[in-house]
Amino acid sequence: MLRKDILQKLKQHGVMPTSQRVEVAAILLARPQHLSADQIMDKLKGRGSRVSKANVYNTLKIFSEQGIVKELSLDSSRKFYDSTTHSHHHFYHVDSGQLSDIPESQVSISSLPPLPKGTEQESVEVLIRVRDKGR
Repeated sequence: MLRKDILQKLKQHGVMPTSQRVEVAAILLARPQHLSADQIMDKLKGRGSRVSKANVYNTLKIFSEQGIVKELSLDSSRKFYDSTTHSHHHFYHVDSGQLSDIPESQVSISSLPPLPKGTEQESVEVLIRVRDKGR
C-alpha cells in the first residue's frame, strides 16, 4: 500500500496519521495477512524503525477500535491483527501459531441455535484449530 493510500485510509477512519502509525500501517496493510504485535515489532526492527513496543500496542488498539484492522483473540495470551476486516473464517495451526483464511465458499452452516433474548446476530465466524498429525 502506498504512503498516500495509508494516509487516506487513516484519515477516513478518523485516525491522526503520526509517523509511527504510518509505519505500523505500512506493514500491516501491505497485503491480506494476520500478524501479532511481536511480528509487527520484528518487521519494524528489520526496517530500522525505532517505534516502541508500547506505541505498537497503542496503535493496534486504535486501529482495531476504528475498524482499520480486526483484532482476533485466539486465547487469553494470543492476539492477531487481521488486515481483512469483513467477517470471514480461519484455520489456526496451534503448533506453528499460523493463522490463515478459509474461503467463504468452503464453509457451510446449515443452522444456528436460537439467539439469546434481546440480541441480534452480528456475524458468524468459524475458527478451526489444527495441529500436526501425531502430536
